[in-house]
Amino acid sequence: MTTAAPDLLHLRAAGVSLVLDVSGDLLPRVLHWGADLGDVPQTELDALRRASVPQVAGSSFDQPAALTVVPEASAGWLGTPGISGHRAGADFTTALRTAGPEAVTVGAGERPGSQRVTVRAEDVAAALALTVDIELTAAGVVRSRSSVTSTASADRAPYTLSSLDVSLPVPTEADEILDFTGRWIRERSAQRKPFTYGTHVREVRKSRGLDASFLVAAGRTGFGYRSGEVWAVHVAWSGNSRVVAEKVMNGARQLAAGELLMPGEIILAAGETYTSPWVHGSYGDGLDEVSGRFHTDLRARPQHPSVANGRPERPVLINVWEAVYFDHRLDKLKALADEAAAIGVERYVLDDGWFRHRRDDKAGLGDWFVDEGVWPDGLSPLVDHVHGLGMQFGLWFEPEMVNPDSDLARAHPEWILRPGDRLPLEARWQQVLDLGHPEAYDYVLGRVDAIISEYGVDYVKWDFNRDVVEAGHSTTGQAGVHEQTLALYRLMDELRRRHPGLEIESCSSGGGRVDLGILERTDRVWASDCIDALERQSIEAGTGLLVPPELMGSHIGSPHCHTTGRRHDLSFRAGTAFFSHLGIEWDLTSASDEDKAQLARWIGLHKQHRGLLHTGTVVRADHPQPTTWVHGVVSTEQDEAIFAVVQLGTGPDEYPGRVRLPGLDPARQYRVTPIDPADAMGTRSGAARLSWWDEGVQLSGRTLDRVGVQGPTQNPEHLVLLHVVAV
Repeated sequence: MTTAAPDLLHLRAAGVSLVLDVSGDLLPRVLHWGADLGDVPQTELDALRRASVPQVAGSSFDQPAALTVVPEASAGWLGTPGISGHRAGADFTTALRTAGPEAVTVGAGERPGSQRVTVRAEDVAAALALTVDIELTAAGVVRSRSSVTSTASADRAPYTLSSLDVSLPVPTEADEILDFTGRWIRERSAQRKPFTYGTHVREVRKSRGLDASFLVAAGRTGFGYRSGEVWAVHVAWSGNSRVVAEKVMNGARQLAAGELLMPGEIILAAGETYTSPWVHGSYGDGLDEVSGRFHTDLRARPQHPSVANGRPERPVLINVWEAVYFDHRLDKLKALADEAAAIGVERYVLDDGWFRHRRDDKAGLGDWFVDEGVWPDGLSPLVDHVHGLGMQFGLWFEPEMVNPDSDLARAHPEWILRPGDRLPLEARWQQVLDLGHPEAYDYVLGRVDAIISEYGVDYVKWDFNRDVVEAGHSTTGQAGVHEQTLALYRLMDELRRRHPGLEIESCSSGGGRVDLGILERTDRVWASDCIDALERQSIEAGTGLLVPPELMGSHIGSPHCHTTGRRHDLSFRAGTAFFSHLGIEWDLTSASDEDKAQLARWIGLHKQHRGLLHTGTVVRADHPQPTTWVHGVVSTEQDEAIFAVVQLGTGPDEYPGRVRLPGLDPARQYRVTPIDPADAMGTRSGAARLSWWDEGVQLSGRTLDRVGVQGPTQNPEHLVLLHVVAV
C-alpha cells in the first residue's frame, strides 16, 4: 500500500487499485476501484481527488453530494441509504462523522498479505458509533464490513436497526448488470439487463437461495469471460441478504450489499453492537479475472483443503442416495462399497435414512439416533467394512431441521422457530429448529458430536432442505434469522474444533447455500441436486465464478438421470464431473462390467490430473455459438492445461468453427491432444475423426488463444477433453 497523504489512501494488490478519500469528517469515499494505477505520486492523487468533484447542479444542494462507503442523506446521497433505523420513531436519519486523523488506522487485514483501513465515526445526536473495515486482499479482492454501536444512555429508547449496507461505487462505463436466478435443479442461471436509472434489488428472504443473486456484476455492455471491465459483489452470509445495483439522477452508480434484516430483528440497547457480514468485491477485465480473484483468495486461506496446507488431494467419493434412497440394507450397502473401492473411490457417503423413524422424508428429522430396527448392530458393520476397504466414511445430517412427526418435536415444540403461537407453513413435512434456543443448540451439538465420535465419521454432508420463513424465537416472538445464522456458524465451528480432521459439505436442496460465509467453515458445496450432465454445464459455470473446482462437488450419475429423465452416455457424464471434486451417484451393483471399467479409467485419469485441476487457473472461452461451451484449467506455471469442448445442443452450422483455448503463455509452444478414456473419440454419426486427433498438433499459446483449433461436429450433448502440454 502507498499512502499519498494522511487523508488519501492508495491500496494496491494483484493489478487492482483502491483509492480512498478519508479527508474531512465524512465517511470514506472511493475515488477509484479498478485497474492498478501504478505507483502514483501524491500530486497526481491529489489532482484525482479534485478532478472527481462534480459541479453543483441546478435545483440541487449547494455542495456536491458525497457517496460514502455507508451512504447517508446528510452527506447529500438521496439513493438507498447505507444505514437506516430509528429510536421509537426518532433519530431516523444519521450524520456519522469522523473525529480527526486518529479516527483512521491502517494495518494488516485478516487475510494473509491483505491491507486494512479502519475508520471510526460517531453521530452524537443519534447516539451511534460506527466502525468501517475496508480490506484489499493479496488477490485484489475488496472486503468491507461495518459495526454500529448504540452509545445512548440507558434511559433512551433502544435503536432499531433496519439496514447496514456497504457501498462500492462503479464508474459510468458499468452500464450492464449481470446476476443470477434459479430454482431447484436449475440453480445459478445468468440474466442480464441494462444498468438504467433506478434500483435493481435482489433479496434473499428465506435464509437460503436457490434463486439467489449469488453475484451481482456491473460492467461494460457485452462483457464476457475474457474481456470487458467488470465489477462484482457477493455477500458472505448464509442468512437473509440484499444486493442493490443503483443509478441515481446525477449519474452515480453503486453496488451496495449487506444482510437483509427482518422487522425488529436487531434492536440495540445501550452499549450493544451489530456487525454486518463481509461484502466481497472483485474487479477484472472479463469475468475470468473477477472469478480468478475469488478463487485465489479462497485458496490463500490456512484452512483451505489443499496439499499446500497439509491436506490430502480431494478424495473421489460415492454418495449412495440415488442408489438406495431410504432402502437401507446392509448387504446392498456393503456391495456398493465393494464396487466403489474396486474402481478407485476413496470416500463413501451414507445419505438420508439411517436414523430413527426415517423410512421416508415425512418423519424422524431431529431424532439423531441410529434406527435400531434397520441397524440392529448400529452403523459399525458398514463403517468397519468401508474403513477396511481403505475408504473414508461420510454421513448425512440435516441438523437445523425437525419433522413435526418426530420424538424431538413432540417433546420440545418450544424449540421450533415460529411467529408466536402458530407454526409457519410446512415445507417437505418439516419445520426449523431454533438454534438460538440454548437447549436446542446443546441437543443438536450433543447428538451430532456423539454420532461422529462413535463411528469415526470423516465427512458430514450437511443438508438444509426448506426455506426459513416466519422465523421467530418461540420465547420472545422476535425475528430470528440473524441469530439462527450465527448459531449455525458456532455449531459448525465447535464440531470442527472437537474433530479437527472432519470435512463438511454444504448442501441445501442442492445449491441453496453457496456463499463465502458458509465456505469459511466447510470444504465443499453441493452445486445442485440435479446430476443431469447437460443441466450441470450451466449450473457449474455459474457456481464456478465464485467457487474453485476443488470446492464444488460434481457427480457421475446413472445413465438415466433421476431428476430430469434424460439419458447421456458415460463420457458426457464423466467429462462433465471430471474438473470438480469428483463423485459418483449411481447404483454400481447394476452397472455393466464395461461401464465399471470405463468409470475406473475416468477416476484414474482424474487422480492423475487433479493436482492441476484443483490448483490451476480456471478459464472460459467466449465462443460465438451458444451451443458450444469451452472451459478449462491452466496450471499456475502455464506449462499444462486441460480443456473441455462441450456441445450443448445442435447449432445452425455443421461445425462450431475453431475453438479458442485461452490462458496459455503466448510465447510458448504447446502440443494439443485429445483425452479419450472411453476410447470413443469418433463421432456418434460415424463421421471421420478430425485429422490431428491421433498425433496431436503443435501451436503457440498466442495462436491457440487468437485462432484456436477446429472443434468436432455439433452432435448434441457431446464432450471432448483436450490435453495441452508445453513443449
